[in-house]
Amino acid sequence: MPQEITIYDTTLRDGAQADDINFSLEDKLRIAIKLDKMGVHYIEGGWPGSNPKDAAFFDDIQKHDLKNAKVAAFGSTRHIKNPSEKDPNLLSLISSKADIYTIFGKSWDIHVTDALKISLNQNLKIISDSLSFLKKDHKQVFYDAEHFFDGFKANPIYAIKTLSAAVKGGADCLILCDTNGGSLPKEISKAVKQVAADFPGIPIGIHTHNDGGLATANTLAAVEYGATHVQGTINGFGERCGNANLCAIIPNLQLKLGYSCINQKQLESLSATARYVYEIANTRPNRYQPFVGRSAFAHKGGIHVSAIEKNPVTYEHIKPELVGNFRRVLISDQAGKANIINRAALYGFQISPDDPIAKKILNEIKMLENEGFQFDAAEASFELLMCRAMGKLKRYFNLIGFSVIDRKMEEDKAPLAEATIMVMVGEQTEHTASIGEGPVNALDNALRKALEKFYPNLRTMKLLDYKVRVLPGRDGTKSRVRVLIESIDGENRWGTVGVSHDILEASWQALVDSINYKLYMDDKKHFDD
Repeated sequence: MPQEITIYDTTLRDGAQADDINFSLEDKLRIAIKLDKMGVHYIEGGWPGSNPKDAAFFDDIQKHDLKNAKVAAFGSTRHIKNPSEKDPNLLSLISSKADIYTIFGKSWDIHVTDALKISLNQNLKIISDSLSFLKKDHKQVFYDAEHFFDGFKANPIYAIKTLSAAVKGGADCLILCDTNGGSLPKEISKAVKQVAADFPGIPIGIHTHNDGGLATANTLAAVEYGATHVQGTINGFGERCGNANLCAIIPNLQLKLGYSCINQKQLESLSATARYVYEIANTRPNRYQPFVGRSAFAHKGGIHVSAIEKNPVTYEHIKPELVGNFRRVLISDQAGKANIINRAALYGFQISPDDPIAKKILNEIKMLENEGFQFDAAEASFELLMCRAMGKLKRYFNLIGFSVIDRKMEEDKAPLAEATIMVMVGEQTEHTASIGEGPVNALDNALRKALEKFYPNLRTMKLLDYKVRVLPGRDGTKSRVRVLIESIDGENRWGTVGVSHDILEASWQALVDSINYKLYMDDKKHFDD
């Protein structure tokens, strides 16, 4: 049987300390339920002594029947002036009624003398006293040895003494923390190896930060030298450069090193869980994130695509399905026929390598990308291009003309944008106008206002994101702009692209593709039904 590694998730506490992340109480509860389904062993819910929201979390989580995870409450050792039984922080942990108590203490002598302003022996006493007091509540108590690796480098004898104090107090697990995130794997290995030898029978944990870009490597090194308890966050959320990323650590431990963390079905939920946490955090996903990112198994070069069509192992280190991800074949000026054929199959079109349509599409793609188009993030525009080339796309409307006016009426107020548009649908002409927050928004509003009379299903879609990039001019030509639009209709999300010397023209191209794709997909769905 493979050795089991327990997973301790601290997204709700350490992860919430990241820039621009602020979980509400409801957010924390939803994430906790998702983590439980993914099979993590421990969920650190927060620091009940630090704020009312975290205290409320521990009350509300009691109402949920978690199947896999135990909930941990986080806090610090007692204040030097307080006896344990009167220390507000320790009492708040007991009041939380959490399954596990996790407290941190100082392992680096400079923190004891300069931050706490107490003696080294006093620090040892507050560590053992705090743990002894919490153990009286008949709960498991974990000890986070803060700054352990920096302390071990500066004064290894004292750093080990702090762990001895924790064991004396009854710690059920010693978690070694690379709090500043600056240690190297060889330093982690050396320290963990000694701690495991000095404290046989006591579970050793690892908690790393990513300030040196080595949090995952350091965690794996710690496990290989004796750690059996791993702490981290989903997507590596955390203060400064983030915490160890469980989305990389779990599959590396399980698929590469042969340890047992969660079951295979739970591992297959990893990508969905990562996206879910990004969504709850209202943060754009990192498409390049290992294992779970949208581009983790994306193939662009024609040689690469041709190879994976024959054997995916040629350019993939694992099967993407193992972590709930999927293979993507990108379309670009580096594409070959294999890209086109692969993508066509995804859309339900069968194209043989000898079919001249494949070469036609490929040549058009390369020509457009030379002009500045980019289809990596605009797959809807590519699908429409392919449908047009194969004569399978209906003409939903024709533009007669549009104009956009931007008026600034008062110095301290934003300009007012107004768009007027005339389109023809079948034999009918529709002429409408609309205002918006900026010229592109006004143009989008006017276009949809003109078309909703004929296609009421357009009311369900909205523009989600809008990006503009100025492309450098070449050979004395003027610069172009590329507009990428992301749209959503409640069920699907898609990207479209436009390129022009004129930002409104580029925006128009992307908007038209977005609407055409919505209408095309609805027709396709109706036909399939």
